[in-house]
Amino acid sequence: MTVLGIDAALGAFSAAVIARGQKPASIELSGKVALESGLRAISDLVAGSDSRVDRIGVGIGPGTFTGVRIAISYAKALALGWKVPLCAVSTFDALEYGLDVGARPLLTAVRGRQGVVSVRLRTASGERRASGYIRDVLASLQADLPRSFVMTGNGAEDVRAALGERARDVTILPRATGPAALAIAMLAAEREPARSVHEVRADYGELPPARIPKL
Repeated sequence: MTVLGIDAALGAFSAAVIARGQKPASIELSGKVALESGLRAISDLVAGSDSRVDRIGVGIGPGTFTGVRIAISYAKALALGWKVPLCAVSTFDALEYGLDVGARPLLTAVRGRQGVVSVRLRTASGERRASGYIRDVLASLQADLPRSFVMTGNGAEDVRAALGERARDVTILPRATGPAALAIAMLAAEREPARSVHEVRADYGELPPARIPKL
């Protein structure tokens, strides 16, 4: 099976192709260039593959609002055009893919707009999610946040800085699989795809800030 992964939730655009018996191929474009260069990057990547794409995986967020929308739009259009199934993959799952944290709690932080993060905390007792301004996120997790834990994600440094003296035993790990689209393709190959592309929806973490129109 050949799987195409697409992601634009983390401030860059990435695409990857994995196929049985072939070395994975990927491309990552820095900056917010998904709209201008994303489809061209996908086209070049797929053209270099020896196999027809059988499935598409797409990062659904949380992450940058515009990037998530563009990636999902591309993925749905390609899935419909090629008549292949589509699999939604959380940005949290993509960032954590391949990490070995043992039994330590894991906090994955994804940067949104300035000063805002979406986090997922996994401990032995369960899972918690929170989104918003960093101080508010930490306040909501205060009762569940252990003294010692591991962090990952592009918002991890922001969270650690906000923890201040409370960050006594916090380790930040880089993601084990990159770019994000490669992790997404690998996860999509392991999971059941959506029954319909219309089931795939964005997980923005938070709604975009409201703008009052000028009269």
